[in-house]
Amino acid sequence: MESDPRTWITTLRTSHDRLAQLVSQMTPQQVRAQSYCRDWTVAQVLSHLGSGAEISLMMLPSALGRGEPAGQDAFRPVWDRWNAKSPDEQAADALVADSEHVSALERLTDAELAAIKFSLFGMDLDAVGLIRLRLGEHAMHSWDVAVTADPAAVVLPAAVALLIDNVPQFLAPRLGKPQEQPLRVRIRASEPARDYLLTAGQAVSMTDWAGQDPDGADAEAGGTAEISMPAEALLRLAYGRLDPGHTPASVTGSPADLDRLRAVFPGF
Repeated sequence: MESDPRTWITTLRTSHDRLAQLVSQMTPQQVRAQSYCRDWTVAQVLSHLGSGAEISLMMLPSALGRGEPAGQDAFRPVWDRWNAKSPDEQAADALVADSEHVSALERLTDAELAAIKFSLFGMDLDAVGLIRLRLGEHAMHSWDVAVTADPAAVVLPAAVALLIDNVPQFLAPRLGKPQEQPLRVRIRASEPARDYLLTAGQAVSMTDWAGQDPDGADAEAGGTAEISMPAEALLRLAYGRLDPGHTPASVTGSPADLDRLRAVFPGF
């Protein structure tokens, strides 16, 4: 995984610029339309990104060792304020807050980036870890907006290249749902190339493919199934965003196995 935080910050800036261009072309009706997120309009997705940027800025001093961590009691007023905005305000203000957050990261010195330490989700995060969480959220929610106007929209390629290794390391064990019927699938990804073994039973895990089926059995005999897909599709799968209507034609494998993978990653 890329270890230079400035590479992550540059990609986050690119993601912001892409989202800003997309939103600038939207009509008021499109801003109020349903996003890919089943519970949110486009404006509400943008509001989520805007409030998230504001909260990220609130947490930055603590991550730099310059103050106490902000708690949930500090977040609630932020969410309430953003929820009270009109859809047009949510869309416009989100881009401002998002840019301010990225700018704050861009202004950090190398020493400040190296000093970042933050505990979240049971993890001790450095600068890359902290920015990785934001980039994942930003890239996927940007897709939630983009796909409303273009069903063939894809996640920012530069973000995919950075985030794909987050699938086995972070997303699969946390977002994957245990399965009553055990599942084992070899997932071959491309652009960038990856080769994983996903297992789902009482827990979900993904590891690098070891070069052979652990049991030496074929898929028809209850062994390891095999699916190939672009890394972009695999990233969306992990976030529950690879429904049949948004699955690239380049995805190959048994439709039944793909449906079982979708059940492992139902999204949120």
